[in-house]
Amino acid sequence: MSAAPDPYRPVRRMLARDRAEPHRVSTPLELFFDLCFVVAISQAGRELAHALAEGKVAHALTGYGMAFFAVWWAWMNFTWFASAYDVDDVPYRLTTLVQITGVLVLAAGVPRIFEDQDLALGVAGYVLMRLAMVTQWLRAARGESGPARTCALRYAVGITLVQVFWVVLLFLPHGTQGPLFPVGVLAELAVPAWAEKDERTPWHRHHIVERYGLFTIIVLGETVAAATVAIQTALDEHLAVAELLPIAAGGLLICFGAWWIYFTGGPHDHLRSNRQALPWGYGHYVVFAAAAAIGAGLEVAVEHAVGAAHISARAATAAVTVPTALFLFTVWALHSRHHKRGAAQPILPLAALSVLAATLAGEAGVLIAGLLVALAVAAGLTLSAKRS
Repeated sequence: MSAAPDPYRPVRRMLARDRAEPHRVSTPLELFFDLCFVVAISQAGRELAHALAEGKVAHALTGYGMAFFAVWWAWMNFTWFASAYDVDDVPYRLTTLVQITGVLVLAAGVPRIFEDQDLALGVAGYVLMRLAMVTQWLRAARGESGPARTCALRYAVGITLVQVFWVVLLFLPHGTQGPLFPVGVLAELAVPAWAEKDERTPWHRHHIVERYGLFTIIVLGETVAAATVAIQTALDEHLAVAELLPIAAGGLLICFGAWWIYFTGGPHDHLRSNRQALPWGYGHYVVFAAAAAIGAGLEVAVEHAVGAAHISARAATAAVTVPTALFLFTVWALHSRHHKRGAAQPILPLAALSVLAATLAGEAGVLIAGLLVALAVAAGLTLSAKRS
């Protein structure tokens, strides 16, 4: 039997939701959860922009990768769990609010991760989120039986063991923490595959697709906001209208095109089992990270335009074109290649390569990249119209 949220009962038995439940949409709590997580994404993007503008590319990418993984993985785990077991009772809501508190602690620790890879505050927030997730899985195990109960217990045990690793990592010599970080990442990624090897959690594919889509919108919105603030600040301080207009135009075209491309078609029919769902869900690390990095890149391009960045014009443009190309190619790999046919199939890979080539144009590269993304959208629409 499936369970549906009942607002009139403060405590419910946590039972699995119906995989075929009609009209399943995101809840207000899930939307609030997403918005709070974007606080940490904003912090990571801001620090990425500052480090790139100073020419510290390796340092910037390392810090960004570490911080963004923590945010994305905690968000993703909650999202799939909620799709299967959201009962919306008081304990569930309180535990979710604890997770939100954890991401705010993590957000406060993001600058330290970038400065000298000080993981203490970031790990504290992350472990708080993950242990709250353990309590959710234990509640699910209590309400389940048979293979489903085993799956829930495996999640609880696996997550707990990996959190022990993160805590132990803090007590190791500072120079060893960074190299060991990928070990913890691989352990985190392995938990779902191990937990669900015999029994799939009852996630709802339409709900999952909507949740990922909404988070993509929020991240792209944060990208637009970050670029807007950067341009406003530059105009107030330098009055460099001629230098900033091409960046603003190119940035808007990239963000608008990224939204259009992501929401052309959908993966609903493709996500039928964990074999398709796990690569799709994991692949969104690149989608989300690239979308947020576009905003950071636009900040770098703005700083270079007004002479505040200590890097070349091509390096500043690459801060925009590289994440844009990654976004285009990953969306093609996860979404578009499953429903595009004929001449429309290679549009996004070719667009990604063209956007990368726009880096060579230097200061004009952001505007050129924006025009190329818009051209890719127009080409896709034209070919789709001909096919219909």
